[in-house]
Amino acid sequence: MYFELGLEHILDINGYDHILFVLALCATYQVKEWRKIVILVTAFTIGHSLTLALAALDKISFNPATIEVLIPVTIIITGLVNILMKEKAGSKILKLKYLITFVFGLIHGLGFSNYFRALLSKASEVVKPLFFFNIGVEVGQLIIVTVAIALSYITINKLKVNQKYWNYTLSGIAILVALKLLLERI
Repeated sequence: MYFELGLEHILDINGYDHILFVLALCATYQVKEWRKIVILVTAFTIGHSLTLALAALDKISFNPATIEVLIPVTIIITGLVNILMKEKAGSKILKLKYLITFVFGLIHGLGFSNYFRALLSKASEVVKPLFFFNIGVEVGQLIIVTVAIALSYITINKLKVNQKYWNYTLSGIAILVALKLLLERI
């Protein structure tokens, strides 16, 4: 049940902010760079899992309204980083992206923690539900990554769109949708 809940949490179109964030993470990468994307998504999941666990165990508290504002901000920042920063293999920018993605995972985890805490109130154990939920989250994100990479491959390799323009378009769309979300939440 918790695996399915994690999967649905990520793939639910009503929670499209999460899908949008993962798509923005993928915007700068091509198929041959799939390892970088998997590491980014896993860094996000680790952050997401950490705050979800801490909140579910009542170890941290936060203002839910603030988190709801911060979530679109994370998408905007990710899109801007994609557009403004050039990444080279082994560069400081790539390492910074991993760190930023982890921190953004912390924020996104807090966004779902109240609902998850309510679900756990009925469970006698916390570790197993959290584990399976987070596995579902990771699998859901990898499904989104697979779709994003397939679209990237088709767009860049088959339709011959320049990688830079693909990145700008996908990142720009993510920024605009996140701005709309931000304005709705302030």
